[in-house]
Amino acid sequence: MGLISEVLLLPFAPVRGSLWAVRQVLAEAERQYYDPATVRAELARLEQRLEAGEIDEEEFDRSEDELLDRLEIALSWSAGTGGQTGGGTTDEGTTR
Repeated sequence: MGLISEVLLLPFAPVRGSLWAVRQVLAEAERQYYDPATVRAELARLEQRLEAGEIDEEEFDRSEDELLDRLEIALSWSAGTGGQTGGGTTDEGTTR
């Protein structure tokens, strides 16, 4: 950008900085949510809850399906096939 553009856009600098911070937080939250190790640990906890009688078979099946879907997405991301959910932004700041 040129000098004039920078001067004219200067009042928007806090907004651009805030958007960058929000994108970083969202990216980290997605990374943790779709981490295969985290999903596997949640599956193990879910099975423990079923065996302890804290949840019934129907709740277990529903939760297991959700976790397995997350694990499938996580594994496709780590394999580089980009199992994107359709939301969020790219590194360049454009909407997916």
